[in-house]
Amino acid sequence: MPEREVPAGAMGDVDVVTRAVPTASRLLVTLSARSLAAVEERVMLPQFRMLVMLSTRGATKLVALADLLQVAPSTAMRMVDRLIAAGLAERHLNPDNRRETLLQLTEEGRRTVQDVTARRRTEIGAIVERLTPARRLALMEGLAAFNEAGGESSVPRSTTWRTRWGGRWTSPRPVTADPTVLFIFHGSNF
Repeated sequence: MPEREVPAGAMGDVDVVTRAVPTASRLLVTLSARSLAAVEERVMLPQFRMLVMLSTRGATKLVALADLLQVAPSTAMRMVDRLIAAGLAERHLNPDNRRETLLQLTEEGRRTVQDVTARRRTEIGAIVERLTPARRLALMEGLAAFNEAGGESSVPRSTTWRTRWGGRWTSPRPVTADPTVLFIFHGSNF
């Protein structure tokens, strides 16, 4: 993505940006916690991260899941046991290798991920609606740049196409990528 021209002296100091990111992170964590409130008796945030991983990856081996979540396999096993007890995940034999067990979501687990994600998107959407279109675009560009610099997935191209018009990069339609997915589900470890 081409960078915009920035007037001399307008570049933010790295320290200022470094202090601003944790503030935004706290807001996103607060929104995440609120979105989990309806299911918090059954699912805590680390377990929800596991549900999301299973939702996006499908049936997964425990060791691979532990690696993705950056936890020890024994920790992942305890998390899986809790999710199975809550009826949100299940184990089954790998049809390609009967010595392996795969983990996957139940229908209730899928609904839980969808419901929590919908609540989170609604809350984030209410905040994003208060931004001007130019600030929305700047936010998306900033999140994409931050994710790229951190080695994480960025906004899918299909949601951020732009046209060059009048010397500025603009979005010809509303940007619909979910910042929750950009930040919370791609690599945050809270």
